[in-house]
Parts: sequence; C-alpha cells; structure tokens
Amino acid sequence: MKWRARVATPVKVAVVYYSSTGTIAEIAQELRDAGIKAGAEVRLLKVAELAPRAAIDANPAWAANHAATAGIPEATPEDIEWADAVLFGTPTRFGNVSSQLKQFIDTLGGLWAEGKLADKVYSGFVSSATAHAGQESTLLALYNSIHHFGGITVSPGFTDPAKFTDGNPYGTSHVDAQGGNPVDDTTRTAARIQIERVIKMAAAFKSATVKDAA
Repeated sequence: MKWRARVATPVKVAVVYYSSTGTIAEIAQELRDAGIKAGAEVRLLKVAELAPRAAIDANPAWAANHAATAGIPEATPEDIEWADAVLFGTPTRFGNVSSQLKQFIDTLGGLWAEGKLADKVYSGFVSSATAHAGQESTLLALYNSIHHFGGITVSPGFTDPAKFTDGNPYGTSHVDAQGGNPVDDTTRTAARIQIERVIKMAAAFKSATVKDAA
C-alpha cells in the first residue's frame, strides 16, 4: 500500500541535485515523481554547472544531459528556506561531494546564520561509476553539513525488506558503470522508499511543531 502524507498542508520537498552524465538526474526525477504520489509538494532543482563548456562538449553523455535538463530550474537559497525537507543528490568525486553541489551548499551561509536551515529534514542520494567507489563516504560527507545546519538527517536505513536488495542504509545509490548500467528497478524502489520515509518523518515533525505552536 502506498503511503501518503496526512497533514493539513502538504509537506514541501526540495530535490536538489548535480548530475553530469544523467544518472543522478534520473534518480532525482524518480524521487520527484514518487514524492508527488506520496502527497508532497515537490520542487525538482539542479545546481549550477561550474565546468567549462569545452569539458561538457567533449563528453557526449555530459553534453546530452546538459541539453536534456536545460529547462530544470537552478536551486536558490530561497528554495531551501521554503522546504520542509531537502534531498541532496550528487555523483561521487573521489569519495566526496561534487564541487557543484558543495558550492551551492556553501551559498547557504546566510540562512544558516539566521537559523533557517535548522529543524528541517534532510537526506541524500548518490551514484558512482563502480561498486565500492565512495558512495557511503560521499553520503556521510554530505551529512556533515546537515549536522552543522541543525537539520534532522533521515536515512532510509533497512526499514523496508526491499532495502536488503540495494543494501545501502545511508541513501539511494546506483552504480552506473560509466553509463553501462541504466537506473533500474532496484534503484527506483530504493528512491521510493527513501522519499516516502522523508515525507513521513517531515510530516510528523511538521505536525508536532504546529501543535507546539498552538
């Protein structure tokens, strides 16, 4: 049975990602679609590209994804302030967060100083070219920023039997084998489990906050 948020107003979710050749973009789309089905209001947002155009054009998959996602809005700090929950997505870069996503996170200092990043739900998703290529370390590195925000990290854990298939309790992950492994049903199921858990926990926290304020 599909889980749907049961709150007076929908949970507001920002799915904020960086993707070069398209794997993270596809997972982000899956999260967006599953989030809407679960009753949330979802903004799908990419972060700004920092690589030179020559580097993008030199890689056909990168150039194709750049063109295919041209219409997706770029994330702003206002999107993070708007959201009850934020999912950050990135490919691994030497076992760490991509510079493009990190640069966006670094623009949130003003909101952090005002306490506006605190008490939101956060989660992450990731991809790598090969297995054991830093997926977990990338997610853990991402979550370091959430601790500084005062945010609430909601990982999928092994809260659903299907999670024993993909095996990553830290967040949705995919091994794309340099484009040889398309995003499959295992990854899509993991994304659905993750977004539904994020919405469920954000709804519970939002409801409790409203009651406390009443």
